[in-house]
Amino acid sequence: MTFGTHRFCVAPMMDWTDRHDRYFLRLLSRHARLYTEMIPTGALLHGDRERFLRFDASEHPVALQLGGAEPEALAQCAEFGEAAGYDEVNVNCGCPSDRVQEAEFGACLMLDPHRVARAVKAMRAAVRVPVTVKCRIGVDDSEEYPFLRTFIGTVADAGCELFIIHARKAWLSGLSPAENREIPPLQYATVYRLKRDFPHLKIIINGGIRTLAECTEHLRHVDGVMLGREVYENPWLLTEADARLFGATPRFTSRADVVYALKPYVERELASGTLLNHMTRHILGLFRSQPGGRAFRRVLSQQAHVRGADFRVLAAALAAMESNVPAQEAVAS
Repeated sequence: MTFGTHRFCVAPMMDWTDRHDRYFLRLLSRHARLYTEMIPTGALLHGDRERFLRFDASEHPVALQLGGAEPEALAQCAEFGEAAGYDEVNVNCGCPSDRVQEAEFGACLMLDPHRVARAVKAMRAAVRVPVTVKCRIGVDDSEEYPFLRTFIGTVADAGCELFIIHARKAWLSGLSPAENREIPPLQYATVYRLKRDFPHLKIIINGGIRTLAECTEHLRHVDGVMLGREVYENPWLLTEADARLFGATPRFTSRADVVYALKPYVERELASGTLLNHMTRHILGLFRSQPGGRAFRRVLSQQAHVRGADFRVLAAALAAMESNVPAQEAVAS
């Protein structure tokens, strides 16, 4: 099965990697593989499917991540994703939130690898695009490596050929989702070992990766890397990733040019009823650690939610950054 490249991926992040964010990220990188937020199967089966699945053609390669536990529902939603044009369908077996556990999917699915295998088999029978799995290295007090090896082996036997592995355990009680991203220790060596034991599988490593130097080191051991919060908070990293990891010339050398490249999209979305702050909230990190970056963020935070706000707010934010004047003065001008 053809996967395309997963050498550098942007993680699915709830409330963050919506279609507006993905459009912005694609401006910065031609090569990063993008993922949707986790979308529960119930939302697609009973909700506004078109709204949940909508994306811009420029986002390719882009994957749909599903949250669900029932093989039939996952297979049907995989069909919806393929019909919508997604390049991959990914099953979430790593989210530890209470809400997800109540619906019996996410990380708790790792405790039932045969159920995941049945889901993967049903999905692969329903679609031609790759079906992949994102998981943790373990759950609660599970055996360290044997638990993970059994899970991966069982699901791989059902036809899954690519696994994205967050190199931490998930604790289903006692830790919040945020704490589950920080407190359980990272165990990268466990993911490396998995690749050695399953050399025929594509193994993508995730968790706590913040620099391209770290990415380069991981790529000595596995097939790809996935970054989440670091990319969201410092999106300019994507331009550097294209150059360093893909040998590609970055599309932009100026952050301000990225903002102006967003103008046609912003105007099109505003005309269709999208609020400006639904788009601009994703670009607050574009000028992180840059002179005037705080002024840029301040203008967007104060003005993008105002009724009738349009691209002039972004232009004012750039002006505030360049002159580093107070936000109110820049907008007034």
